[in-house]
Amino acid sequence: MATTPGAAAELARFSIAVPEDLLRAFDEQIKRRGDNANRSEAIRDLIRASLVEDAQRTPDAQVIGSLTMIYDHHTGDLTRRLDEVQHDYTDEIVSTMHVHLDHHNCLEILALKGRGERVYELADKLLGLRGVSHGELTCAATDSSLEL
Repeated sequence: MATTPGAAAELARFSIAVPEDLLRAFDEQIKRRGDNANRSEAIRDLIRASLVEDAQRTPDAQVIGSLTMIYDHHTGDLTRRLDEVQHDYTDEIVSTMHVHLDHHNCLEILALKGRGERVYELADKLLGLRGVSHGELTCAATDSSLEL
């Protein structure tokens, strides 16, 4: 069923489970915005931003970028899995930096270069591993960015 431009789309309800402290921090962030946003609108904003970011992927373009990850190296065999994935993408990984944040948590930053399809695939595989608590891929996707 098509909707008229400007007409409100039908809303779907779903539920998610999050730790209470995470939800409390999210609610505080919403309140600080001061734009009368509620939790539902804030989550809709996050979903929209994720969809826009995904739509900007450029599989055939040459990209340069960085992947930042924070993870708990005590989670199962995470360190081995991270290494396995990275060894499959040696052509795309230019450099890595590994920092021990505390007894459990590590920060890893990868400098990346290559076809967008491979770079995004690498980021998806690494960020999808259980134990990676935060991560972000930042790319410049123009051919001219490689000439800087």
